[in-house]
Formats: sequence, structure tokens, C-alpha cells
Amino acid sequence: MTYLQYDFIPPMTEQEVNTLLAKLPVLKAEIAKVIVGQETVLDEVLVALLAGGHALLEGVPGLAKTLLVRTLAAATDLPFRRIQFTPDLMPTDILGTEVLEEDHGTGHRSFKFNPGPIFASLVLADEINRTPPKTQAALLEAMQEGHVTYAGQEHALPKPFFLLATQNPIEQSGTYPLPEAQLDRFLLYVRIGYPTAEEELAVLRGTTGAAGQAVQPVLGGADIRALQALVRQVSFSPELMDFVNRLVRATRPATSEVKFIKDYGRWGAGPRAGQALILCAKARALLHGRFAATLEDIRTLAPPVLRHRVLLNFNAEAENLTTDDAVVELLKAVQV
Repeated sequence: MTYLQYDFIPPMTEQEVNTLLAKLPVLKAEIAKVIVGQETVLDEVLVALLAGGHALLEGVPGLAKTLLVRTLAAATDLPFRRIQFTPDLMPTDILGTEVLEEDHGTGHRSFKFNPGPIFASLVLADEINRTPPKTQAALLEAMQEGHVTYAGQEHALPKPFFLLATQNPIEQSGTYPLPEAQLDRFLLYVRIGYPTAEEELAVLRGTTGAAGQAVQPVLGGADIRALQALVRQVSFSPELMDFVNRLVRATRPATSEVKFIKDYGRWGAGPRAGQALILCAKARALLHGRFAATLEDIRTLAPPVLRHRVLLNFNAEAENLTTDDAVVELLKAVQV
């Protein structure tokens, strides 16, 4: 259940920490050269990156989901690969395959593993719900364990490893909804809405004229690994940890005392949700220049952490209730 992206980083001086943290506003400014508005979405994506998890982006076509990921790759200077998911995509198209090679000097033949596009630090799984479940499942081990197993051999993925997947919520034809087990592998489920009138006008101005500004790399792989280590050191009070524990346990219909969950809940979140909420709250605190998480961090990140880990019953669907409604009721009912 533990997120395994974090590894040991030598202790840093206060000046090194401050220098590293000063790069985060610069990173957001570089991305803002291309992405107009969407500050909440960008914050949630950066929180997932700093916490060492993965993110699922959902939005209708044309909301710059793919552009956001490409811009993030340019601003972080990470090895980047894009995988376009299609109905005929096979697991080996993602993970790689073995090829037979011959030594021309000795004539000896042997199999050599040829890595697939998953072997990059930043991977875009574009329209992940357009491929069948067997291909979707190829990502499970990589997302959770940080390595790929092929022909009985483990092949480690680069560190950091960050998977961003996108999906379109309005199309049903030719799509395969992600199973709950795979949804749970995503640290955050980020929903992208339409821009405001001012933001959309700025998009029209910026994309129909001369070429825009080039995005400059701000963070490298070593910087991100150091930031992920710093996230683990952010202070988190016992009272807030108890609140997170009770909040997650309140999502389970069998034991919950929240009326909304009793009436409409079908399945609750597991312990991974509590881990995710604590790590994300710490990452958000660091992103905002703080070394202690607050209740605001938890309340802000509860929807993207819980919306894909809580299942509602048919009565909720009949009344057009969503998991976001469930999170709102949970935050009202569970007291600090």
C-alpha cells in the first residue's frame, strides 16, 4: 500500500532547502507561459509529483490536458514519453519486449529486453480508457512497484517515475472504464473544468497569433527526488492524522456514522486513501512554502484523493449524486 517513489536523499543545509523551494514558484510561472488559468489543476498535478504518486486527468476534449503534461515535461527537464492508448494497443507496446540478437563474431544468439515507452521519468498515458483491460493492467506493477517484470526478470524504472493519464468523461463508445483496483493506484483524480470567460479570451489571444514564449527547464530529476524526500519531513500533527483516519473510515458504509454514506455508499476507501491524503497535504504545504500541513491542506485535497476511492449505489445514481457530493458531506460530518 505504501508509495515507493521515495528514496534516501542526503541531508541538505537550510540554504540548499530554500534554494530548492524557490524553484517551485518559478516552475509554476514557466508552465503559466503556456497554460492559462487552471491553477487548481496545476497545483494538484504538482502535489502528485512531489508526493511521489500518479495522477488521472479527466476533462472534455480541448481543455489542454495533453498540453499541460507536455509543458510540465519541458519545465522539469525529465525524459518524457507519450503513449496514445488505442483499442489495438498491446501490453508489450507499453512495457517492451525481448528481441533475438546474434553475436556476429561467435554466432551466439540470445534474447535482449528492449524497453518500451514506460521507461521514462514522465509518461503520458493519453486517453487511457480507450484500450482494453488487459493493456490497462500492464501499468499496474509499474505504477505501484516502480519496476516491470518481463520473462521473470525485473527491470527497474527510472527515478523519479511519474505517470499522468488522461480520459474523456463524455464518450462511451469504444471506451473501457478503469477498474477500481487501477483507479486506486492513482494518487489523485483531477477533474478539469471549462475556463472562465477571461481565461478563454486569453487562450484565444495567445494561440491564434505569433508563437508564444518557450518554456525553460527549472527542475531536474535530482531536484524532484530531493523535494519528494522533503515532503516526507513536513510536520503533520497527531490531531490531523486522527482526523484523516476517521475521515477515511467514515467512507465505509458498514461502519460509517455519516447518513449520506449509510444511504448511498456502496464501497468505501481503503488505507491507501489515508496515506495519499497525508502525503498530498504535506506536498501542498511544501508547495506553498510551509513545513507543516494544515486542516486547509486536507480539506482542499480530500476531493481528488477520495472521489475515485468511494463507490455509490444505484440510489445515488438515480438522484444524480456524485462522489464529490459524498466528500462534501463527509467533511461536514467528521469533526476535527
